[in-house]
Amino acid sequence: MRKLFGTDGIRAVAGEAPLDPPTIFATGLALASTLKKRHPTPRVLLGSDTRESSPWITAVVAAGLQSGAAEVLNAGVITTPGVAFLTRKHQFAAGVVISASHNPWPDNGIKVFGGDGYKLPDATELAIEEEIFRHIREAPSADLEILNAPAAGKEFREEYEAFLRGVVPGLNLNGKKIVIDCANGAAAVIASELFPSLGGEIHLTHVTPNGRNINETCGALHPETVARETKSRGADLGITFDGDADRALFADAHGRVVNGDGVMLVAARDMKAKAELAGDLVVATTMSNMGLEAALRSSGIRMFRAPVGDKYVLEMMQKHQASLGGEQSGHILFPRRSTTGDGLLTALVLLDLLARSGKPLHELLSDLRVFPQVIVNVKVREKRPLEQIPAVVESIHQAETDLHGNGRVVVRYSGTEALARVMIEAESEQQMRVHADRIAQAIRVEIGA
Repeated sequence: MRKLFGTDGIRAVAGEAPLDPPTIFATGLALASTLKKRHPTPRVLLGSDTRESSPWITAVVAAGLQSGAAEVLNAGVITTPGVAFLTRKHQFAAGVVISASHNPWPDNGIKVFGGDGYKLPDATELAIEEEIFRHIREAPSADLEILNAPAAGKEFREEYEAFLRGVVPGLNLNGKKIVIDCANGAAAVIASELFPSLGGEIHLTHVTPNGRNINETCGALHPETVARETKSRGADLGITFDGDADRALFADAHGRVVNGDGVMLVAARDMKAKAELAGDLVVATTMSNMGLEAALRSSGIRMFRAPVGDKYVLEMMQKHQASLGGEQSGHILFPRRSTTGDGLLTALVLLDLLARSGKPLHELLSDLRVFPQVIVNVKVREKRPLEQIPAVVESIHQAETDLHGNGRVVVRYSGTEALARVMIEAESEQQMRVHADRIAQAIRVEIGA
């Protein structure tokens, strides 16, 4: 069982275990040791988001990697998918991103991509964990005052921007008004350079990161912010990214939030019309709304459900050779274009789709009937297997029995935070909320923080 890596790397409060300097140094050293089994002198690319702690964590990771005889280059502030793209293109042995994605600014994290640009399999992460625990006693007491990360090369960001422009050659936004919320995160500089070059009237918001305002009442964690701005400005579309821009959510011209389910629906129909939807199949997750499944079915498209986490979506996509998948949260996977979820790429693909259709987003989604859905987050002090907690098992069973197949119950732990998530979907909103609260309370009583 993994102790450090969650569904998206290592994540914690910066400065506290497992993101304390000795563990971070050991992580770099362990990664270098693992990579040297295949690469005599592994080259590793680093990138980070805009958190206050990102520079010193980058410096400590780099020191650990260099102690293990790895060559380290730094892309500076850049999106997570930007690092994945550059790692693969330049044949780095690995890419490392310092980011906690949508988490608040005190948190940070370490994500690792293999040389192929894909997130590491669970088995590889477990092997690296074992190396970390072996090396942690060797870690010096890092003096953060004297450590410096390698100088950042802006050519990496420029190369990634050129790749994004090439995804939608000829896209012209003239006559369109677009609001873009960059979450004061990694997309701030790139989006500011990329989108205005495509024409149209572009309104960029939350593009002034100060180390502590990433995701603060903005970005994909708060899509109502861009929805409100889109409506007030009379814009055609709103786009919002999370802190590391590996996902995107949208707002239509009426100020309604469009999540990953809506994006997958319009993308799937467009790809099917162009004979690009392999097997007429979309891979979503257990969190996607039943309404998406019904709308896809009406278009002759099948939907499979993977566990939550874009890496698990990708695994199922690869197993079934699917060409489209994603999560309700906005991670959308276009494997013929990118190895991982990419919010900027998703935004460009959707803008291109809208331009070709000549229709507004709300019209393309007019037949998507969203079933009432509630998600309750419960802070937990431990992640004991839920099936070993009788009170929780009983409350889930009661909910499933009461719904009689006219709804879904999904209860799981977050892979990135100390939370249990209770999701219930049903035709009856009252029934849904009663059972969600009952299950959440059972969790609080047994393992609540």
